Amino acid sequence: MTTNTLFDALLAPHRARKTPFLHLSEPGSPAEVSFEDFLAQAARLAHVLVASGVTPGDRVLVQAPKRSEMLALYAAAIQAGAVFLPLNTAYRLDEVSYFIADAAPKLVVCTSDMADALRPLAEAEGGTVLTLNADGSGTLAERMQGQPDSFDTVPRGPDDLAALLYTSGTTGRSKGAMLTHDNLLSNTRALVDLWRITSDDRLIHALPIFHTHGLFVAMNTFLLAGGQVRFLNGFDLDAILDAMPESTVLMGVPTFYTRLLGDARLTAERAANMRLFISGSAPLLAETHTAFSARTGHQILERYGMTETNMTTSNPYEGARKPGTVGHPLPGVEIRLTDPESGAPVPQGSVGMVEVRGPNVFKGYWQMPEKTAEEMREDGFFITGDLGQLDAEGYLSIVGRQKDLIITGGLNVYPKEIEDVLNAVPGVAESAVYGVPDPDFGERIIADVVPRPDAQVTEDALQAAAATLARFKHPKVYRIVEALPRNTMGKVQKNVLRTSYKG
Repeated sequence: MTTNTLFDALLAPHRARKTPFLHLSEPGSPAEVSFEDFLAQAARLAHVLVASGVTPGDRVLVQAPKRSEMLALYAAAIQAGAVFLPLNTAYRLDEVSYFIADAAPKLVVCTSDMADALRPLAEAEGGTVLTLNADGSGTLAERMQGQPDSFDTVPRGPDDLAALLYTSGTTGRSKGAMLTHDNLLSNTRALVDLWRITSDDRLIHALPIFHTHGLFVAMNTFLLAGGQVRFLNGFDLDAILDAMPESTVLMGVPTFYTRLLGDARLTAERAANMRLFISGSAPLLAETHTAFSARTGHQILERYGMTETNMTTSNPYEGARKPGTVGHPLPGVEIRLTDPESGAPVPQGSVGMVEVRGPNVFKGYWQMPEKTAEEMREDGFFITGDLGQLDAEGYLSIVGRQKDLIITGGLNVYPKEIEDVLNAVPGVAESAVYGVPDPDFGERIIADVVPRPDAQVTEDALQAAAATLARFKHPKVYRIVEALPRNTMGKVQKNVLRTSYKG
């Protein structure tokens, strides 16, 4: 019998289940998709992958709207032994061009309006392009017609790659995190057990599925448990509130909870059937945690993870969920705090670099052995770049990031990429981009810009330059300043800029 680590655990058990899996609100789709129908769709797509030249280990790059077909494409890639590479739909052409050149995907799935621009790039790497649009139309759907509803699953072992997810690099160059079948499955099993997810659960899914949170944390756990999913196209306040009385779990980012709190319809009565509210991808402000508990009687469960490690810690299901903390390490996961300079363990209660070891930790960066060696210690601990603190009860708090990464709306933004764009604007001498706390998005992007002597730099010019980047990378505020604060080594002191902005 064929062994495919992820497929055998997440998908194969549901082949003959006629009960509902997905409840959809997308155009061109039925309102309900059973587990059996979902597996049949994945099988048809697996045949499309093979017909497109995809072989085991090949990358399937997808930049497409959130639809059930994209989810089935993930299942198909697993079944066909391919490596799934989802991209943020906000990425622009220059950004997608880099990912295609770096990952050399055998198949690129994009919207029809991107196809002509991406086809020569894909073909240069030996790949082809198919299309998937928001209404379900496109060549992907056309190729599915008439394909068999079953597919001979390709063998894949625990150490084979299942996904490649790009994350921000310290030089502004994105790095592809290589995630294995066991990385994903071990984490999924730990979360299902810890959060007590069962086939009786009904998830409200309003997250994107190009990201660890929406795809692996949300969908993998509900596939393993066999629960039902209300699959929303995105964050829709009305739809989430309407779904609550018939649902049990919501996974979201802090923005979800601040927006829910802003609506008077969020009451203890409306949330009475809910079992669990989970938050991640960005820090949840303690006041949001407290306000949500007061309004609904539910304590939000905050957890912590990143692309390279999947989930590493979680507040407990039973026991205190401490505002401002991300809880304890998951079973089988080790965390230690070290001195960022020496790597030596720091005393209890001191701030240190968060390092993680466990089956959840990725295999390394795609085609970047030097970068992998820099961030992975010989004893298997991954250096996260986050600074943390453990309290007397072992709860971890993330207090900041050694790297200047900004997390806005649950998405990673590296300042240097924005600074490079702003610094190229005529008349700009230099710039500094940083994040400040924001109750809605976690962090708001601020850009301080220093003009050259006698030069005039306008906000319109800066906004026009930033428009070449994905929208979530656009600064919310531009400040024209005379100079940037520096330390004795000449390094810009972004902590001083953050303080001056708050002031």
